[in-house]
Amino acid sequence: MKNLKYFYGSFFITFLGLAIGVFFYPTNPLAIIYSILILAILEISLSFDNAVINAKILGQMPKKWQKAFIFIGLPIAVFGMRLIFPILLVSISSDINFHKVINLALHNPEEYQLILEHSMPYICSFGGSFLLMVFLNFFLSENEGHHWIPLIENNILTRKIRDYNGGYILFAVFVGLILIYNSENNLQGSLAIAYILGIVVHESIGLLNSFFDTPQISSSNIVRNGLMGFIYLEIIDASFSFDGVVGAFAISTNIIIIMIGLGIGAMFVRSLTILFVEKKTLAKYIYLEHGAHYAIGFLAAILLLKVFIHIPEWFSGSIGIIILTISFIHSILSNNKLNQ
Repeated sequence: MKNLKYFYGSFFITFLGLAIGVFFYPTNPLAIIYSILILAILEISLSFDNAVINAKILGQMPKKWQKAFIFIGLPIAVFGMRLIFPILLVSISSDINFHKVINLALHNPEEYQLILEHSMPYICSFGGSFLLMVFLNFFLSENEGHHWIPLIENNILTRKIRDYNGGYILFAVFVGLILIYNSENNLQGSLAIAYILGIVVHESIGLLNSFFDTPQISSSNIVRNGLMGFIYLEIIDASFSFDGVVGAFAISTNIIIIMIGLGIGAMFVRSLTILFVEKKTLAKYIYLEHGAHYAIGFLAAILLLKVFIHIPEWFSGSIGIIILTISFIHSILSNNKLNQ
């Protein structure tokens, strides 16, 4: 029960969001409430592993930036990442005026959904490459201590890549070449730009951080500068939000209801993050961070595969929760073994 205090803000946002939804659409309040709650659950299931990654980064940031992540980051997450950011991506990838896309999202959601789905290969290419960089950077650059699955994390190939400076970037480029080679000719140019942009954004944050603080470039050092850590968290949040934004249209075509539902889910993910930070969950359960990065790796692969095939959103969310559950149980077993 003591841990409930971390979710008071989330419950408040939930009631506020439900009230706003019913106020704007009073004709069928039960259907509105149901849609919003289902959307919130969708967001939490797809972003649970995001909370673990956030906790790792946030735990190394100054207190003021931890608070900024909640109070400033939430409006960015709700309005920026789950409303404006998808609209901006649709505008860029489909070459449609930004204001026209906003108008479509608000007044013609069915057409907006079609344009969004048409733009998804490029969105998935960008988000997939960025999350792939997060995954590879951890296992091929930073993860030199304890290993959860040594056969994967500490074999001859991974050690050689780890010893080579920037090896994980070359590996990501190799994956991108496979993606582009196997895609349709008319998509290759745009997919390549989106994929490279994901890599560039990830590394640019590291370079900016090195300019402000340290010459080393890794996600653990990014957080030493609060601003860079904040930006890094928001971009990770954006990458995790793609599946939720697209999958939400299976539940509702109303962009306002989608924003409210996903926003509530985002608030609960932030509450989980603060809980993990203050309870030092990652230190207690040593394989949880590994599990989160494996989940990110799978999500990156799913986003990249979505360029070619449809993969249901329930699968994306389920696989992350399953991997995190296994890593959590394994952490408990490992702790019990050490305490014997």
